[in-house]
Amino acid sequence: MSLLKIDSLTQRFGGLQAVSEFSVDMQGGELMGLIGPNGAGKTTIFNLISGFYQPTEGTITLDGTPTAGLRPHQVTSLGVARTFQNIRLWHDMTVLDNIRIAQHYRLGYSVWDSVLRGRKYHARETRIREIAEELLEAMSLTDVAMELPKNLPYGVQRRVEIARAMSVQPKLLLLDEPAAGLNSADVEDLIKLVRWIHDHFDITIFMIEHQMKVVTSLCQWIKVIDFGATIAEGTAEDIQSNPAVIKAYLGDDNI
Repeated sequence: MSLLKIDSLTQRFGGLQAVSEFSVDMQGGELMGLIGPNGAGKTTIFNLISGFYQPTEGTITLDGTPTAGLRPHQVTSLGVARTFQNIRLWHDMTVLDNIRIAQHYRLGYSVWDSVLRGRKYHARETRIREIAEELLEAMSLTDVAMELPKNLPYGVQRRVEIARAMSVQPKLLLLDEPAAGLNSADVEDLIKLVRWIHDHFDITIFMIEHQMKVVTSLCQWIKVIDFGATIAEGTAEDIQSNPAVIKAYLGDDNI
C-alpha cells in the first residue's frame, strides 16, 4: 500500500489555478524531491497534504486513509509532520520546550488531569520529555536544549525545526526548502542530517528545494512543476537534461 497517494489534485483560488491535476504515489521509505520555479505551486501542494487547504478537486490518501475534510492536527495524527520555508519556532520558549510542545496533539490526558497533576499526567509528561531529550541527543542539540532559538545561529535553528517535526514520530516528513538561508557549510550539514534521518528512522521524506545540490545529493526521484502542472519527473540525471525543465528555469534561449 502507498504511504502517500495523490490523484489528480487541483487547487483554485478564485480565478487562479495554483495546482493542476498533480499526482504522486510514494511508497514507504522513499525520499522524493519537488522542484520548480518560484510560484509554481510547490508549497500549495504541501499545504494541501498537511490539511491547511482542502483541494478543489482530486484526492489525497495517507497510509490508506483519505484526508478529505481533515484539519491539520488530524492529518498530523495520521503521521505527517512538516517544516516551513521560513523557520517557525517559538522563539521565547527553550529548544527543549519547542520540541516538547509539538507533541500536544497526543497528550492522552484531560484538562482535569493537568489541573490535578495526577499519575496519568506525570507519566505522559515524563515520556514527552524523554522523547524530546532523545531527539536532542540524536541531532546534536543537547548543548542548546535550554537556549532560546532566537539566540542561536540560523543553521542550528533549522536543525531545531526539523527536530521538532520529528518529535511527532511521523511516517511522512515534509521539508519545505530546508536549505533556504543557509550558508555553504550549513548546506553540507543539512544534507548529512537529512540523509541520516532518512536512514536512521526509515522515514519517508518529501522535499521542496531550490538548491539543486541538495536535491541531486538526496532525492531518489524528482517531480518538476511549473504553473501548477507537472512538466517532468525522474532521477536527478533525467531532470538535469530535460529540455522542459531547462526552459522553465532558464528560458527558451538556454535550450
